[in-house]
Formats: sequence, structure tokens, C-alpha cells
Amino acid sequence: MKIIPRDVPPRSVWTLEQAGIHPLLARLYAARGVTSTAELDDALGKLLAPGTLLGADRAAVLLADAIAENKRLCIVADYDCDGATACAVAIRGLRLLGAQHVSYLVPDRIVDGYGLTAPIAQRVKDQGADVLITVDNGIASMDGVAHAKRLGLQVLVTDHHLPAAELPNADVIVNPNQPSCTFASKSMAGVGVMFYVLLALRSELRNRGVLDAATQPKLDTLLPLVALGTVADVVKLDANNRRLVAQGLKRVRALAMPAGLASLFVASGRNASTATTFDFGFALGPRINAAGRLSDMTLGIECLLTDDPARADELAKMLDGINRERRVIEGDMREQAMVIAESLFDEGDEPPPAICVFDPDFHEGVVGIVASRIKDKLHRPAFVFAASAAPGKEHELKGSGRSIPGFHLRDALDLVAKRYPGVLLRFGGHAMAAGCTIPEERLDDFEQGLNEVAQEWLDAATLTRRLDTDGALESQYLRVDLVDTLHKEVWGQGFAAPTFSEEVEVISQRLVGEKHLQLKLKHQGTPVDGIWFGHTEQLPPRVTLAFRLDADEWNGVRRVRFLVEGAES
Repeated sequence: MKIIPRDVPPRSVWTLEQAGIHPLLARLYAARGVTSTAELDDALGKLLAPGTLLGADRAAVLLADAIAENKRLCIVADYDCDGATACAVAIRGLRLLGAQHVSYLVPDRIVDGYGLTAPIAQRVKDQGADVLITVDNGIASMDGVAHAKRLGLQVLVTDHHLPAAELPNADVIVNPNQPSCTFASKSMAGVGVMFYVLLALRSELRNRGVLDAATQPKLDTLLPLVALGTVADVVKLDANNRRLVAQGLKRVRALAMPAGLASLFVASGRNASTATTFDFGFALGPRINAAGRLSDMTLGIECLLTDDPARADELAKMLDGINRERRVIEGDMREQAMVIAESLFDEGDEPPPAICVFDPDFHEGVVGIVASRIKDKLHRPAFVFAASAAPGKEHELKGSGRSIPGFHLRDALDLVAKRYPGVLLRFGGHAMAAGCTIPEERLDDFEQGLNEVAQEWLDAATLTRRLDTDGALESQYLRVDLVDTLHKEVWGQGFAAPTFSEEVEVISQRLVGEKHLQLKLKHQGTPVDGIWFGHTEQLPPRVTLAFRLDADEWNGVRRVRFLVEGAES
């Protein structure tokens, strides 16, 4: 592993410090491309205007007309946390804005597969809906949208995934990544897109005289859900996304959030009053996601929709139980998948350019998490496949992939599809994560095709694991109050949490729980505790470590602790 300190533009640091930003924060912000305090202003008024999001105004007209005509609206959701929060935001927001008949339908991961399909459109029609609204899906649903239109449904697609060359024939499409859309935040999650549609709808209703400044509902009550979905979907936290997340966090810390979110904090043992993006990404998000992976995402959506605290507690406990089951399944699968992955190359040799793993006993709901674990350990693009459990699809494999920086996974799949016709029945996704369905008998072709593309696109520099850090940490900043300050900020994908690096002295080290390395270190002459989770190999007496700051409590006293992320080799 190469530990690489980030460049820190001194002029940006000076500008931020002159504006009153703490020197440590000024350095961290500057290293992440922030040049002025305007970019740090998280006021709602600083959000990008809804009118600049292509299709949002037309969507507002369609929805305002539907509300005026008392039409029945049905949300077709996705079965991950972004899809669940987008569905809850859509239903809560549309009801706040006057819609009387709003229902939802969420596909079953195993039976229905991903997105709006023709059978899903038929179920929406059979439920008596007039308008079908997709959230976090739909941009690739040509057949589903076409069938919905044949059934006489109006179709509004709200999505954020990358489109193919052809767009579905929906009445309106709202997606920052569609052609001709000049919206400045291309990284908005599906829940953010739906929130923007609601902002545009409220504006349209004001223009029609249905609402005014005094009577219009406050949509900021939806921001805790927007923040959760944005962080959980691991989209890039550009300035606009950071504002959405910051606003949501403020409300959560003030305990102004839906009952389901409050119950999820309790079920996961987290404190909502000091909530962080870490809580969203690693505590609440996985519990919502677990429902879609192993059970029925309806549980997750209902938890986010209920205003009954007792019902919320019940659902949150159910989601926590499903997540515990997911961890067990994932642990078993991860061990088996790693054995298969490591059998692809001899010990001491480099892994192949890309990793493909399949076992008939794998659970398709967990393949994405396992692919992520393989990618993390071997630093290679990784796909994990499971046999489809859908009726009539027994000879298909469903795979989920995770990638490394410098290898655009969806584009790689597109090239494999062109070179190996018929090997990809369906595929989609992003640069860092993608999914696909292939015929079981074509697994070898897929593996060969993906490795060919990886061989062409990846060079030695890309294949060398690197960890970008913020360099050395001045000893004066080893303070618990500064740890708390850092934790309050909005960090995440594309705006990484602070990770420092420098040579330290290892005073002592021992294994705890058989899989974690507990450390006593000397940092610039000052003793400090450290822990390296999931690491068992002993360290030399002096070593360059990459570490995050944490506060550990013992006998009522809080002390700074290093959470080790890596060691330079």
C-alpha cells in the first residue's frame, strides 16, 4: 500500500482561515477542493434551483394536474435504502402537497428483479392507479414504461442512474444524468431527485394559487430522509449533496425526524442527538438495506412512513433482526468467496486484473456486499454471482460488482456486452458499482471479457493500492473537543473523512477478539491508544500509519484514540 498525502493549496487555506475557519478544518477543506466559505454555506437558500433540473418543471405540472383531478398515484420504488427513502419522501411529500390517493409498490429483488418491468406496470394498473412514478429507477426500463403507456398510465420517471443510448418513452423524465440536463449536481441520489420534484411541485402549486407563502407545507421535514438516502447510496458528496445532508443532520440532532428514524437510532445503539454521516452509512442504512436483501423492502418503507412511535419501534427491531441475519449469511459467503477468489492465483503472485466468483449456494441478496469485501482485500474490480431464485430463471446468474478508482464498471460491462453478444441479459449501474444478469453457461465468457477490459484499462499505478491522507497531525490537535468538531462535519464519498498519516513508534500490540490489533503508540512523543479493526499481523517498532481520530471512553474519561486504516508497505 502507498500512503499519499493530499496536496493542500496554501492560498485556499489562507482564504478560509481569514474567513474564520479553524486552521485544521481550513487545511482539510482546502485539500478537498474548497476555495471559499461560500462552498461551505449549507443554508437551504444555497441549494441549486429546482428549475435548473431538466424535467422538474414538467413533472410539477403533471403532478399538479393529477392532484387537481384527484387521480390515483402509485410510486414504484427500488429495494435499497435510496429507493426506500425516495419512496417515503415521495409519499409524505405528495400527501403534504394535497394528493389524496398515493400508494406504492416495491419490486421483490428475487421474483421481480430490478426496476419497472412490464409485470410491475400491470400490477400498478390493476391496483387502479392513473399515474405511475418511479423513484431511484426507470431510466433503463424501456419495456416497463412502454407497457405502462399501453395500459393508459401516465408515467413520470425520477432516477439518477446513467442512461443508455435510448431513453424510455415516459411522459416526463427527471434525471440529472439525462442528455441536455445542465443541473450542476450530477451526483444527486434518487431521493434527492424526488425531493427536487416536490420543491418544483410546491412552486407550481403557488403559481396556480393553490398554495401561498402562508399555507404552503414545509418540505424541510423530509430532509432527514433525504440525508439518509444520500449517504447510504454512497453518491459523491458535492456541495449540493453536502447541503442536503447537513440540513438533514441538523434536524436529526434536534430530534426533529420521522418516528422510524428515531427508532432505528435506538435499535442500532446510536445517539441521534450527536448523529453523524457514519451513523447513516454504517448503522441506519444497512438496517434498511437488509430488508431488501433478505426479506421485503415494504418493512423498511413502512418504518420510514409510520408516525406511530410504537409501530416504528416494532419495525425497527424487525429490521435490526434481519440485519443480524444478513451479517451471518454475509460472513459465511465472504469466507467461501474469498477462498474461491484466492484460488484464482498462486500465493505470492498478483491477482488477475478482475475477479469473478460464483457458488450455487450464494444468496443473491448479499452478493454486492461480498463483492465489496473482495474488492477491498484484493484491490481488483470484483463480481460475485448467485443463481437466480426467480421462477423460470433457474439457469440465470445474478451478479453484483464493485470497482476500484480508475475502472468505470458500467462502461466496462457495456464493452463486454458489445464484444460478447448475448453474455449480458441485463446490466446497469455506476462507475464504482454495477449489477448484471447472465446465462449460467456464459459465466466463463463473462469472466474472460471482464478480464480483457481490465487488462486494457488498468495500469500498474491503478492496480497499486493507495490511501490518500491528510498528512501529519500536529500534536496540539490531539484533543477530544477537536475529534467532536471533526465528527460533526459532513464527510463521505468524494469528500473523504479526515485520515492522517505519519511515522509512529509502536510501544505494545496485542490481539483482542482474535481479529483486531490493539495498539499503544507514541505520536510525536505523546502516548496514544490505537486499534486496527480486522487486522491481525504484527507491526514493526516504527511504522508509517494512516489513521482516523476517535474518542474512546474509559471510567468516564474520554481520550483520543487512533483508528488505523492502513500501514505503508
